[in-house]
Amino acid sequence: MHERATDKRKQIVDSAAALFETEGYAVTTMAAIARASGLAKASLYHYFASKHEILFAIHDEFIDLLIARRDQRAATSLDPEQELREVFVDVFELMDSHRGHVRVFFEHYRELPVEQQRVIRAKRDDYESWVENTVRSGNASGAFREVNPRLVTLALFGMANWSYQWYRRGGPLMSRQIAVHFWDYLVRGIGGRTEAEPAEAWVASVVP
Repeated sequence: MHERATDKRKQIVDSAAALFETEGYAVTTMAAIARASGLAKASLYHYFASKHEILFAIHDEFIDLLIARRDQRAATSLDPEQELREVFVDVFELMDSHRGHVRVFFEHYRELPVEQQRVIRAKRDDYESWVENTVRSGNASGAFREVNPRLVTLALFGMANWSYQWYRRGGPLMSRQIAVHFWDYLVRGIGGRTEAEPAEAWVASVVP
């Protein structure tokens, strides 16, 4: 694709993501996206055939950004703890640079047509599997005590993914600082004991 056309598509996607965040996906029209992008409505259709197509582009760009950040670190030989820290950092920093994308990705997946859902789901599953395998590697190396990799992965994303609902730039902590705090709470816990008691002991005490 011609570079100028690629730049214009990106401008449209960014404008649409901002509108979807502030106005809502359902009520935002192609005419509103065209205005925000500095285009006539007819010109917008030259780049995107529908609002669903723009929605897919937002999803695709966001998950590709996460995957690209992961892949850029592949040659740096981070240990499992550091990898999980950078997962938190990636999500929080993208809240600064791509806030609209973040909300769209986590709130409007179901509005995608089924075939496009499958594309995004495959990429999302690949990324989640990598995080889960990172935890598994930490188990094997002794970096982590023996934990359930799937539950740790769900806990990580549960902490990070919904933070856009309250996170705002300009607060007392920068996005990376919050990310590191979250990582610390997940990996090291908040208990005051020198050695945390295994979760299984707590589960056994409350589950008949």
